Amino acid sequence: MNLNISGHHLELTPALREYLVEKLERVRRHFDHVIDVDVFLSVEKLRQRAEISLHMRGKKVFVEAIHENLYAAIDLLVDKLDRQVCKHKEKVQDHAHESMKYSLPAV
Repeated sequence: MNLNISGHHLELTPALREYLVEKLERVRRHFDHVIDVDVFLSVEKLRQRAEISLHMRGKKVFVEAIHENLYAAIDLLVDKLDRQVCKHKEKVQDHAHESMKYSLPAV
């Protein structure tokens, strides 16, 4: 998994990078076919924005979260991303299961 983290009006500290990597492990634990992850963190006046673009085999997922605290925005972001990845994983597994069922010859 290639991880690219960038910030806008923000200094990426090692603690922030480690926190983000730790949170993304949850997504990787649920679905390990992730190719690239691009994270964009930005700070505006009173709100913190976290965006992620996750490239999987056959699908690209984009998630955005805005909060007053950057760590809370990252938590919201990972929760949303985890739900989308689990949903994609279920679709992939269900689709593979159905194709096997229809490929059997009728008796």
